[in-house]
Parts: sequence; structure tokens; C-alpha cells
Amino acid sequence: LLVPLVTSYRYEGIEVNRNLAKSEAKMLHEKITDKAYSHEELIWIITARSKAQLIATISHYKNEYGKSIIKDLKSDRKNEFLVALRAIIRCTCYPEKYLEKVIRLAIKGLRIDVNSLTRIVTTRAEVDLKTIEAVYYKRNSMSLKQVVKDHTSGDYKTMLIALLGNNA
Repeated sequence: LLVPLVTSYRYEGIEVNRNLAKSEAKMLHEKITDKAYSHEELIWIITARSKAQLIATISHYKNEYGKSIIKDLKSDRKNEFLVALRAIIRCTCYPEKYLEKVIRLAIKGLRIDVNSLTRIVTTRAEVDLKTIEAVYYKRNSMSLKQVVKDHTSGDYKTMLIALLGNNA
């Protein structure tokens, strides 16, 4: 699964073929229903289609079959292959939601996952961190800045707050 993902060329254009989205949504549904998760066509669609085309296919899947593909891929929550498929779909189609979830899980519990939190805040600071913050607030009813203030300390806290912006 990961080899095709990192070795294939993913076209970055915005063009969408609606007929292709419809036929590929049907094929994905058939393979998922048959539990043929590692079928080469399923893997190829998820790893090689453009973001716009994959979003159209995933959207058609939900509209046609009444359930999101992510939910249909949760039939076996312990299956690491399905976990990877869901992560690829989330990262490609909904990166802000995926990164919000990683942050939420990093902060959850007694110990903070410093590596995950640091990686997201530092790498996304100039890209889409404000969008991720908005998704975080919508999902958790608390600002990411406040959570960082509450769960971190010292220079680490100062650095994260600086990257998040000082208007907290």
C-alpha cells in the first residue's frame, strides 16, 4: 500500500471526471463489500488519483451508498491495512481534519505526545495552521492555543504559542 503511494505520480490538477468518479465509487464499494481491501484497483484509485478526483469519488460513494467510505473501512478496527487506507484517504481528502485528530490524540491522556504536536505545529505554521486551529475549535469547543497553554510549559510552551500566534 505504501509503495504505490510514495512511488506513483499524483496529478495535482483540479479537473474532475464525474463519470469516472461514479464508476470508481461503485468499484470501491464492491471491493469493500467483498472485503477485497488489497485489490490492485482499489489501491491504485486511492494512491494515484488526483486529490480533486479522489474527493469526487469519495463524495459520490457517500451519496450513492449512504455511508462514508471511512465508516465502511472501519469494519475491522484492528486491521492495520485498513487503518492505513483510512489515514491515506483522510490525509489526501481532509488534511485539516486528519491533523486535528493527530493533535487531539497527542494531547489526550496523561502524557502529551510532544513529537506529534511539535511536528504538526512547526510544519504547518506557514501553510494551514489557522485552518487546523479552526477545525480543532469546532471539534473540541476549545482553542488550540488554550489547550497548548494548559498542557505545556517553559520554552516549549513559548515556542508553540509563538508559532500559533500571540493573539491567544
